Amino acid sequence: MTTLDWSFYAAAFPATMLLGLSKGGFTGLSVLAQPILALAISPVRAAAILLPVLIVQDVVSLAAYWRRWDNRQLNLLLPGAFLGVIAGYLLASSISDATIEAGIGVLALIEATRHALKRGADSSVAAARPGRFAGRLWSLLSGFTSMIANAGGPPFMIYLLRQDLSRDVFAATAVAFFAIVNWIKLPFFMALGQITSSNLTTSAVLFPIAVVSTLAGVRLVTLVPQERYFGVIYGLLAAVGAKLLYDGITIT
Repeated sequence: MTTLDWSFYAAAFPATMLLGLSKGGFTGLSVLAQPILALAISPVRAAAILLPVLIVQDVVSLAAYWRRWDNRQLNLLLPGAFLGVIAGYLLASSISDATIEAGIGVLALIEATRHALKRGADSSVAAARPGRFAGRLWSLLSGFTSMIANAGGPPFMIYLLRQDLSRDVFAATAVAFFAIVNWIKLPFFMALGQITSSNLTTSAVLFPIAVVSTLAGVRLVTLVPQERYFGVIYGLLAAVGAKLLYDGITIT
C-alpha cells in the first residue's frame, strides 16, 4: 500500500473524522475508527497509522480545553492507566482481542442500561459516586484495553460519567487523559516495530483532516446543552458497547 491508494483513503478519511469528533469532546467515537480503517489494512497497521494522528489531534484538543480538566481525577486515573498499558503490551500475544472487546461491550451496555433505568426512576435520589479504588480499577482497565484493542473509552466513561462533572470539565478531562495515554503507548508501539517511515508518511497525509475534524468536534460540544451532551455520551457508550460486543462475538 502507498499513500496514493485511494481505497485506503476511502476508509481513512471517515475514520479520521470520527477520531476528531471524539477528541473534540464526544468521547467514545474513536472506538469506531479503527474497525473502519481495518477494512483496508491490517488492524495492527491501522492502529500504528492512527496513533500519530491521535497525537496531533491531542495537541489541538488540549489547546482548546487547556486547564479545564479535573486535576484530581487525572492524578487518580493516570497511574492505573500506565500500568494497564504495560500489562497490555506484555499480554498482547496471549489474550484474544475478541474476548476483550466482548467483555468491554457487555460492561458498556450494562452501564448505559443502568443510566436509562435511573432516568425513569426517582431522579431525586443521587447515585453514589465511584471512589478511589473504582477509579484505579477502571483506569487500569482503560489503559489495558486501549493497548490491546484501542477500546479504552468505555471503561473510562463508565467511571467518569458518575463523577457529576460539568460538560466542559468532563470533555477536558477525557481529552487530557487519552492524550497522555497515547504518549504512554507510543514507545510500546515502537518496540513492536509498527512506527515505520511508511506508516508515518501515511499518517502525515491525514493530519489536515485530523486537525479540522477535531476543531469541529470542539465547536459541536459548545453547541450542545449540558443535559443533552451527557445524553449523547451515554448514547455513544451504548452504541460502542453494542459494536464491541458484536465484534467480540462474530470476529475470530
